[in-house]
Amino acid sequence: MSAWPRHREHTTDVFSLLCEQSRDRVAEVTPPGAEWLASARTSPGSALAQWEDRPTAPTVLPCGTVFDVVNVPAVFGRRMLGRLWDEGPGSGPVAMHGGRMMLFAAPGTAQRLPSLLDWEVGVPSGRSPTGRGEAVPPLICHGIGDAVTVPPLTPSDTPSAPRWLVAPDTRCPWLPGPEVLLWACVRVARDGARPAVRISIFPPADQGAKVYDVSRRR
Repeated sequence: MSAWPRHREHTTDVFSLLCEQSRDRVAEVTPPGAEWLASARTSPGSALAQWEDRPTAPTVLPCGTVFDVVNVPAVFGRRMLGRLWDEGPGSGPVAMHGGRMMLFAAPGTAQRLPSLLDWEVGVPSGRSPTGRGEAVPPLICHGIGDAVTVPPLTPSDTPSAPRWLVAPDTRCPWLPGPEVLLWACVRVARDGARPAVRISIFPPADQGAKVYDVSRRR
């Protein structure tokens, strides 16, 4: 018996397609994750219909209501992600597109994060927090009035296509807010300025746990 609400006749078909995919791969969207993504549109059924017709094609979704997106260079983003999973609360969905990493964040993050970096920590994007080490690169924050291209529900064979690193897997995924992403940005930027010191905002992971163990997400 299906637990998912039905928007249109397309819902059952697209969820059947997803259920046929491997359930073991974090980088593939689950049926509840598809519901969550589709809810970003005022008419979720339109997204489900598009995915039914072209499940390996990316789609465009609006930001600001269900999620914001913080877009960072890939290398810096991977370091942020490592901090979030090793010492922090984990992450929400994360995607790669065009050589940059897209971190899905709580609504309102796009507006607050740049000002937090500048005002509370004194670290505008593009400057180092210590005068040494690595600078915080320019962040592209997508919020109300913006839209982003999200990866397809199932992986594409095209190498340059958007892809999920941590795919949506629940109807209500936990999303980091601006304070959590601020912490990750500053910790990564300071790594090059001094020897690494473990400062955790989350209990240490069990030994041998996977880096992106989604069961740890709040």
